Amino acid sequence: MTTLLDTVGHYAQAHADPTGLARTPIPGLAAIRATAPSGLLHEISRPLVCLVLQGSKQVTMGTQTFAFGAGDSLLIAADVPTVSQITQASAAAPYLSFVMELDAAVIANLATEMQAAPTAERFPVQIEPTDSEVADAALRLMRLLDRPASMPVLQTQLLRELHYWLLLGRHGAAIRRLGWPNSNAQRVARAVAVLRAEFAQPLPVERLAAAAGMSPSSFYQHFREVTSLSPLQFQKQLRLIEARRLMLSEGVSASSAAFAVGYESVPQFTREYGRVFGLPPVRDTQTAKNKARPVT
Repeated sequence: MTTLLDTVGHYAQAHADPTGLARTPIPGLAAIRATAPSGLLHEISRPLVCLVLQGSKQVTMGTQTFAFGAGDSLLIAADVPTVSQITQASAAAPYLSFVMELDAAVIANLATEMQAAPTAERFPVQIEPTDSEVADAALRLMRLLDRPASMPVLQTQLLRELHYWLLLGRHGAAIRRLGWPNSNAQRVARAVAVLRAEFAQPLPVERLAAAAGMSPSSFYQHFREVTSLSPLQFQKQLRLIEARRLMLSEGVSASSAAFAVGYESVPQFTREYGRVFGLPPVRDTQTAKNKARPVT
């Protein structure tokens, strides 16, 4: 019988881009493949679940580092800054994972039907063994990719089923709060959507607080509780991550990248870039390119 490992491996080998990311026609669903350990990847992750099928990885948020491997599921239950690194991968046994962004609307609907009340706030990054029902639903969703004519009919219900098993499983308590109507996590998420869409523009905290439906002081407190960053720090991280992507992927100069993401001062950009990535922009991108290896 074809396993989830086989199915994800075949899809990723056929569709992965040079970074190892294989997007699917289903929004928010992807496979990841790597044939060698990676460098550090800085990002502000969206709420997602990652099922590791082969190899191993580690993720750091703040002062906490989580190591996990085949048979484990990583849950990121908020928009939070992470630093990740694939730690075990080879050409003979590539790192492989199944990644799905979580849909708050689906979670809210299911939690209501299941009469599942939210629990106390939990740390937004968790590692648990993958539930068998979750792996089975993920396999059927991946198999659907080979039947494009069936996707419009079955895609929605399979995504809903996968969310259901996640809610019922080990990660359920942490996932539940994502969909709870008007929770702090939901309200902060509305402000995060504004930040992601307009990070290159000046965004007064009053506007973000209004998007969240909170007073500025309450918003600042809850934003930091949910994301671990202040709104300004969050916006700076988005700008720096996008600037790094522009330099690495599109060959844009450091000064052009700085202005493109909203900086008015290149020296300020260089200082803040170095604090986040450990090296000034030109040295960092050159080091990253020297370390890059093609995915095979």
